[in-house]
Amino acid sequence: MSSREIVAEAIGTALLLAAVVGSGIMAERLAGGNVALALLANTLATGAMLTVLVLLFGPVSGAHFNPAVSLVFALRRELPLRRFAQYVVAQMVGAIIGVMCAHAMFEQSMVQISSTVRSGPAQWLAEFVATFGLIGTILGISRTRPQAVPYAVGLYISAAYWFTSSTSFANPAVAVARSLSDTFAGIQPANVPGFVVAEFAGALVALPLFGWLFDRSR
Repeated sequence: MSSREIVAEAIGTALLLAAVVGSGIMAERLAGGNVALALLANTLATGAMLTVLVLLFGPVSGAHFNPAVSLVFALRRELPLRRFAQYVVAQMVGAIIGVMCAHAMFEQSMVQISSTVRSGPAQWLAEFVATFGLIGTILGISRTRPQAVPYAVGLYISAAYWFTSSTSFANPAVAVARSLSDTFAGIQPANVPGFVVAEFAGALVALPLFGWLFDRSR
């Protein structure tokens, strides 16, 4: 087991959350109360950073940055169970560090508790759909055009920010870490379990369906 893979997952997830939360803070400050403009800025920064991170760390760790993605690859027996557990720990720790770093860069309290309510069946469905589509994008594009995966993932998440009512967390580590940020990107801690369950459910439904659709033996 290479420690480089674990470090890559931690750093990549940290930079992703720094981009999500940091761009949210900057966007809210500069948008003058225009929430749509703030969300657009947050979207562009997140999608661009995610693309760069997958290109950068893909050759090292596979650039999961997401426990739901790692679970899918573990269930496909492409990621050993021990490595899966290590990836998840690295992703969670990295995500929290990234949020704290974003706060520090904007001279805010490093440890916060979000007060933003994101809950209810519509948002849970949105997280299910967002994660379902993300896993489908990864499994499908990796079979047909593997070199395009970084761009496809970045574009998918950018689009899902706007077509889902939850703004597409699609990542349990992101949901947990964003509960520690009382900023534009935050989510109330009490709402996190619903998001996490929906995200894992979306991944588990996508796995057999897209595995069958893109099965090379068929």
